Amino acid sequence: MHFRNKPLFLPQIMRAINKYGLLVLSLLVGATFLYSAYTKLVPIQGFEYTLIEDVHLSRSFAAIAARFFIGLEGGLGTLLLFHFFGKGKWVLKAAFGLVAVFSVYLIYLWIAVGNDVNCGCFGDSIFMSPSASLIKNVLLLVALGLLIRYYDGFSYKWAALTALLVLPITIALTFIIFPVFKPYKLDFTAIDAGADIPSVDLKHGKHIIAFLSPSCIHCRRAGLKIHEDHKKDPTLPYFMILGGTKSVLTDFWKFSHAQDIPYVRMNTEPFLKYTHGVFPYIAWVNNGIVEEETGYIDLSPAAIDKWMKH
Repeated sequence: MHFRNKPLFLPQIMRAINKYGLLVLSLLVGATFLYSAYTKLVPIQGFEYTLIEDVHLSRSFAAIAARFFIGLEGGLGTLLLFHFFGKGKWVLKAAFGLVAVFSVYLIYLWIAVGNDVNCGCFGDSIFMSPSASLIKNVLLLVALGLLIRYYDGFSYKWAALTALLVLPITIALTFIIFPVFKPYKLDFTAIDAGADIPSVDLKHGKHIIAFLSPSCIHCRRAGLKIHEDHKKDPTLPYFMILGGTKSVLTDFWKFSHAQDIPYVRMNTEPFLKYTHGVFPYIAWVNNGIVEEETGYIDLSPAAIDKWMKH
C-alpha cells in the first residue's frame, strides 16, 4: 500500500521543492543586489573614486554614474526580493544584463590593472578581486537564468505597474538622499584669525578638516573615530577645528584620545558660521576647495586613500 502510493506523492513533492527552491533563489539574488548597493552607498565617495581611477570618468560624471548604478542595483534587488518581475520578466532580464555589464568591467579591470585590486563590487566593506567577483557574477547569471526560465514570481492586479514604478523611484531617491556635491571655496578668514594658529598649511594640499564641538557627543565620537583611523594609518590627512573655550577640551580628549591629530581651537561665533549650527561638519579640502562633505560615520580610510591618489 505504501509503496503503491509513494509515486503519487513524489511529483507533488518535487513541484514543491522546485517552487520554494526558486523562491529562495530569488530572495538570495535580491539580497545580494541590495547588499551590493548598500556597500557602494556607504560611503558613496569610495565608489565614485573607483570609477574615476579605474574607468577614468570625470569627477562630475563619476558622481552621476555612481548614484545611477547604485539606485538601479538597489531597485532591481528590491523587486527580486519581493518577486515582482514585471511584464515578460523584464526585471530578471535587466538584472541579468546589469550583471553581464559589470562582468565586462571586471574583465577590463583584470586586464588593465591586475588581479590584486579591490573591484569595488561590495564597496570597501569586502575586498574582492576581479577574478573572485567574476566567479560570483557567473553564479548570479546562472541563478537569474534559472529564474527567467522556470519562475514567474508573484503576480496580482498591479504587479506590472509596481515593477515599473519601483526602479525610477529608487534611482531618484539615491540622487535626492545623496545629492551630487558641488565643490566650493573654503573661506579661511576666520581660521587664520582663530584662537590658535594652524600648524598645517590648510590652503594647499589635501586635508580632511573636521569641525567639532568638544561638548557634542557625536563630535566626541567623531574625534574617537578619527583617532582610531589615524592610529591605523598615520598618513591620513586629518585636521580638527574645535569650537569653544579651552576649558571644554579636557573631557573631549578623555573621550576621543585624539591628541595625536593636528588641531586648532576656534571661538564659538566663527565656529558656528562655518558649521551653521550643525556638527560634526567634515570637509574634504583640496587646495582650499571643499570637494566633499561627509558625516563621521561615513569616513572611510579606503575612500580617503583613493581621494588622495586622484
